[in-house]
Amino acid sequence: MISLQDEKLIALLRNNARESISELARKLDISRTTVQNRIAKLEQNGVIKGYRVEFAEQYIDDLVSAHVAIKVKQKLTAKANLALQQLPNVSALYAISGEYDLIAIVEAQSLEQLSHLLDEIGNLEGIERTNSSVILETKFKR
Repeated sequence: MISLQDEKLIALLRNNARESISELARKLDISRTTVQNRIAKLEQNGVIKGYRVEFAEQYIDDLVSAHVAIKVKQKLTAKANLALQQLPNVSALYAISGEYDLIAIVEAQSLEQLSHLLDEIGNLEGIERTNSSVILETKFKR
């Protein structure tokens, strides 16, 4: 069970996971040791799984993104999924219904880098074929 104090701590970490322990303690009006212990407990209990980087809009806007529909050889699905997970430019992977089995969301710093990435995905063991759509403009995102 998560206490009200833990919920407040989680809210502060959601807002800025890099905030110092001292600053968190000041905002929660508790000791630094208490904050450290609460964070450790939340991590041990699996409430906090990890921390991640949130990119600035300008950096995201400068990336070239694409949706890559992927047809996988059925007996090699797990191997293909693992190989795709290892590619740092693949930001998400979804299992889908229909002609293709997966959709990968990929991000690159240039069209040239995207082209190399698409070749790399197509050459992975277990990948039968791909169909890519470059994202030209984001109309809205929720």
